[in-house]
Amino acid sequence: MSAPAKNKADFWFDPLCPFAWVTSRWIGEVEAVRDIETEWHVMSLAVLNEGRDLDPGYRESMDNAWGMVRVIIAAREEHGPQFIKPLYDAMGTLIHNQGEKDRTQVITKALAECGLPASLADAATSDAYDRQLRASHDEGISLVGQDVGTPVVAFNGTAFFGPVLTRIPRGEEAGRIWDATTTIAAFPHFFELKRSRTESPEFD
Repeated sequence: MSAPAKNKADFWFDPLCPFAWVTSRWIGEVEAVRDIETEWHVMSLAVLNEGRDLDPGYRESMDNAWGMVRVIIAAREEHGPQFIKPLYDAMGTLIHNQGEKDRTQVITKALAECGLPASLADAATSDAYDRQLRASHDEGISLVGQDVGTPVVAFNGTAFFGPVLTRIPRGEEAGRIWDATTTIAAFPHFFELKRSRTESPEFD
């Protein structure tokens, strides 16, 4: 007798976002205690912020934010979607856990760690796969609206931005937060629950 199919969650991320990184690590904890598996998708802070009036420093960061997501999409197109999550894990660990600031080094090291051709780094400065990148981004953001960011999570027909966490819930606590999040998000007339952040993300 075959095992029942797991429930599927979809997770849209940009490797640059520290809050998406915390949420993605939480999802990993949830997979261990709830009957879900996650499909990973790219969204882009660069695309999201196109045409917006931003602080000059943040504008510069967004203008330079294309490279990593382009490389992940290029890897998906040329080598298969199974490389999306490993590349995200490698890039995120370098950026958020190890403090690597050089985005070129992040790309080079992540490709090597995943056993992918170094030549994929050329995609960082190419628009060859921007149509596919925008399509992946639009698929996620269309579920929640343009006034939010990354991450976007969808589960059983319900999509939401976040949750925005500054610490990674572990074990059954992760499961309880998942239960609460998906329950409240499933109510069709619920839109927002928010408080001001008083601390920065930590990734331990």
